[in-house]
Amino acid sequence: MSDTLQRFLFEQAPVRGACVQLSATWQAILERHSYPQPVRDLLGETMVAAVLLSSTLKLKGRMTLQMTGEGPLKLLMVECTDGHALRGVAQCEEHFEQSEFAAMLGQGRLVITLEPEEGKERYQSIVNLHGTSLAEALGDYLVRSEQLDTRLWLSADRHHAGGLLIQKLPGRWNEEEHELWERVSHLSATIKDAELLHLSQQQIVHRLYHEEDVRIFDTEPVFFRCTCTRDRVTNMLQSLGYTEVKSIIEEQGEVNVACEFCNQKYHYDIVDIEQIFVDDISGDKGNITRH
Repeated sequence: MSDTLQRFLFEQAPVRGACVQLSATWQAILERHSYPQPVRDLLGETMVAAVLLSSTLKLKGRMTLQMTGEGPLKLLMVECTDGHALRGVAQCEEHFEQSEFAAMLGQGRLVITLEPEEGKERYQSIVNLHGTSLAEALGDYLVRSEQLDTRLWLSADRHHAGGLLIQKLPGRWNEEEHELWERVSHLSATIKDAELLHLSQQQIVHRLYHEEDVRIFDTEPVFFRCTCTRDRVTNMLQSLGYTEVKSIIEEQGEVNVACEFCNQKYHYDIVDIEQIFVDDISGDKGNITRH
């Protein structure tokens, strides 16, 4: 079944894993944007990686995985909630010729932001990107900043995106457990792109680890959902202030806002704007009357 997350756990060592395949969710992104092939595939890999990484967190809220750079790819950002709702966007130069990961981003940075629900403190980590692929860069980040030995395999094309993660759990390890980790790492590294994209998660786990004692959990759905709403856009306009928004109306005749993630367009005419700022306007008039 596509558009699902499959978690699994090795019984003989503190090692967990997960695999993801996206189809309809990935197509929902591509229907809204047109990207050069290297950017498209990297965005698909990042969406898969976001689901895999969020599956290892005890987080009620949202995780944002963002890459910025000085190369032709300026920004790539994916958001994933604890319920596996995904949205993503990329910004790049119009004439895009690079295909190598490092060349696309230049001196790139990786930003991971965790935003818990209920107003709890936000956590953000910013590191330089290292590696020849996204999978290498994320594995390097997790080892250096979280002290978690993690290995990922990611792939995407025009139709599907898929990925696999294995991760050591914290604790004291004996020799047999270290041997199992090396064996599982070797087996995982035999996965091919075509298998990540076209085999079901159960087939992947069976093909790689059928000789191991593996506990497989129920699959969890993954889906596209954008959090933009007219109310949120209205709040954004209110934060700009009446004078700023009124100047846009006077110059362009209306205010048009498009969501970068889903490309949904929101239109406001002069009546809408006056209604949004009705309290501010009446307050200004009140001040004028009193003075």
